[in-house]
Amino acid sequence: MNTLQLVWKNITQQLGSTLLSIILTAFGVAILVSIYITSDTFEKQLDNNSKQVDLVVGAKGSPLQLILSALYHIDNPTGNILLSEAEKLQDNPMIDMAVPISLGDNFKGHRIIGTDTSFMTLYELGLASGKMWAKSYEVVIGSETARKRQLKLGDQIHSAHGLAENAHIHDEHPFTVVGILKPSGTVVDNLLLCNLESVWDVHGIHHDEHDHDHDHEGHDHDHAHTNESKTTETAAHNHDEHDHDHDHEDHDHSHDHATENTAATVDSAHDHEGHDHDHDHEHEHETTTTVSPAQEDSLVAERPRPNVFVKSIADDIIKDHGLEITALLVKYRTPAAIGVIPKMINQSTSMQAASPALETARLFSLLGVGIDSLEILAYVIMIIAGLSVFISLYNALKDRKYDLAIMRTMGASKIKLFSMLIVEGLVITSIGGLIGLALGHLGLYFISTQTGQSADIIQAFKIYSKEWLILLIACLIGVVASVIPAIKAYNTTISTILGNK
Repeated sequence: MNTLQLVWKNITQQLGSTLLSIILTAFGVAILVSIYITSDTFEKQLDNNSKQVDLVVGAKGSPLQLILSALYHIDNPTGNILLSEAEKLQDNPMIDMAVPISLGDNFKGHRIIGTDTSFMTLYELGLASGKMWAKSYEVVIGSETARKRQLKLGDQIHSAHGLAENAHIHDEHPFTVVGILKPSGTVVDNLLLCNLESVWDVHGIHHDEHDHDHDHEGHDHDHAHTNESKTTETAAHNHDEHDHDHDHEDHDHSHDHATENTAATVDSAHDHEGHDHDHDHEHEHETTTTVSPAQEDSLVAERPRPNVFVKSIADDIIKDHGLEITALLVKYRTPAAIGVIPKMINQSTSMQAASPALETARLFSLLGVGIDSLEILAYVIMIIAGLSVFISLYNALKDRKYDLAIMRTMGASKIKLFSMLIVEGLVITSIGGLIGLALGHLGLYFISTQTGQSADIIQAFKIYSKEWLILLIACLIGVVASVIPAIKAYNTTISTILGNK
């Protein structure tokens, strides 16, 4: 019977203590593997996602939250900023590229990002199939999004409002998949990209209101004429009530004067538009309109004028209220911008600037204490597993002294007895280490399936090189724990043991 067979026989005879040692070793290895894979993956992902972005500009709030939401897409944004204010940064000579992004919806946990084609340049993205979006409600999806959701070119999807997967579905605005990106190893693999107009349209923000009004003004001027008539009629009616309450005795004079002015105004509008209205409609205006000369002048001054009043309202809406984005991803042109641009934005605008490098370092400093604590806990558990192996072998050695003496009389050398105890400790910790590796990967897979974020960047079943180092450490702990029992087996005295027996 060889050494491994003898070791297996001894392990199965002490099944309880052996299982305890295996379980402790497995838990220690599982914790270390989980910590290593998580920290290593996050560190690489943070570097990959931020290596092209020098600055993130967004609404006032937490800089770390701004970075997490706009760059890593694992948090809610701090708010919106005006597109007109953000566009001013693009003209700064120290800025090489300023990419707008707009958040607001998701598809089954994968965030939909409104942006422009400069986003592709910033992240050095390429298309695996299909084409770029050419109009609203066309999306280009990441490779992981396509794989996980089984999407292909031409498929239609419906976005959910907000960043929660179970939010309200926009059934009236389906998106069409027109392109699939090549794998990039960044968070973009889990995103859906479209133009900014799609995000505005799906939320009812009329970004083209100015063009829409301008086009309708050229069609026979019907709407302008109707609006003038309705505005004049409503205002005159209000003035008529006012005159009736305060100047009842002068009603006839005011009525005659208002009739002449109103008739002249209506006739002038008819001549300008080239349309003839019925005499009854004209008579209706005459009999229901009563204004004084001063009020008539005020009314004419306040009357909407084509291409002036309506246009200015639309411009104000677009400039000041309508068009907003979530953040601006900035790439510097010169290193001198590092000390100038963030200070200028934070002090001179209503926006805030956050540096990915600084906030990432801050994030790791916050997480570092917890990670170090978990690592210490894992090593303590593995040391306890080693003590368990030592106690198990040491106690078993007392019961096996007679067997060891018999083995010596049958020709087994002291080296064979020594190596048998060492191999026994090595086998116990090796089994526990392998189980721990499996538990660590399964735990990470379970965590990744339970997270609702689209940026599930942990590759649960990828084998990392450091895992074998962790397994080797576990085996060494088993070997060290077996040394003292092995030395006692080596020093076994045949005559003494058999004589006492």
